[in-house]
Amino acid sequence: MLSKYSVKKQSTLFSKQGKKQGTLFKKQGKKQSTLFKKQGNGNRHRRLLSASEPMWLSRKDRHILQSDDDYDQNDDLTYTVAADGSGNFKTISEAIDFAPNNSYDRIFVYIKEGIYQENVEIPSWKPNIVFLGDGSDVTVITGNRSVVDGWTTFRSATVAVSGEGFLARDITFENTAGPEKHQAVALRINADLAAVYRCTITGYQDTLYAHSFRQFYRECDIYGTIDYIFGNAAVVFQGCNIVSRLPMPGQFTVITAQSRDSPYEYTGISIQNCSILATEDLYYNSSTINSYLGRPWRDYSRTVYLESYIDGFINPEGWKEWSGNQSLDTLYYGEYENSGPASGVDNRVTWSGYHIMDYYDAANFTVSEFITGEEWLDSTSFPYDNGV
Repeated sequence: MLSKYSVKKQSTLFSKQGKKQGTLFKKQGKKQSTLFKKQGNGNRHRRLLSASEPMWLSRKDRHILQSDDDYDQNDDLTYTVAADGSGNFKTISEAIDFAPNNSYDRIFVYIKEGIYQENVEIPSWKPNIVFLGDGSDVTVITGNRSVVDGWTTFRSATVAVSGEGFLARDITFENTAGPEKHQAVALRINADLAAVYRCTITGYQDTLYAHSFRQFYRECDIYGTIDYIFGNAAVVFQGCNIVSRLPMPGQFTVITAQSRDSPYEYTGISIQNCSILATEDLYYNSSTINSYLGRPWRDYSRTVYLESYIDGFINPEGWKEWSGNQSLDTLYYGEYENSGPASGVDNRVTWSGYHIMDYYDAANFTVSEFITGEEWLDSTSFPYDNGV
């Protein structure tokens, strides 16, 4: 049992899951349809949990991860965090500290509606932690560490995950340091078999540090200015809104900065069936502010955009160099069957490392091939598409 902490019935865990997941655009009154609506693409290879559910997915895990309704749970491995004191803990860090080390079972941390101003670290000896919120519009984890204020990029993260098997759903991860503070990470994951679903990840420079190992993001809203999806994970994004924000005067915006530094590393960023968008103020200033899909942080940087909607604020060249001709022959940047005003490839960069991909090229960067998702994503109950 939970020692001095009384475990309360979690009958309200998902009672608020039906809430509309407001994005920045919705708050501005601008309707943002996802790529699935804009492109009309069918989910030809969509995988949902069914009669073929994996044997290792327990009945309890299946019930919690699939449910959008009230559920009744009284379990030593389910903790409630509530800032108002109505749960087992008032802070998320307290729940992580209390969770057992090296658990083979999933540890469910239900984070009730509220704003949690804390920096949360999940160490490597705390695997299988699952964060469940009341909705990304109402459950917010926020911090403001930055490089300008003396933190390294790695240590600036509001939430930092080193524990394998991390899952998150219906939460906002935020860094409010602002563009003038330069590198300031909202979420860093350096853990294998990590998946994030229906979350908002928001900051400015270096918002999402997909540091290493296999990662998957589904139907998330990701906001930033410069290099705001970066790192050297093998990572797939599906059905996400990837939203560039207005930078400081004199700056450009760039979405990805992948850091593969060897041709033998099976890592990279794959952005599939996503919408590449701009905030309203950036969109209206796009004639004077250049915006790009990515630039190479390391020599063998690898990033692809597959079947995604690319809005008109992106520069026709599409991609930006890091420093002169560095990496332009050794990187791998590719595009496949994208749509939208800035999806045309006629005026793209002419680097030898840039590729207009065919079906077989694109298939190498899918969930099933790139992150071997069929081996582990079924156990999360999160939806995914396994091919192109």
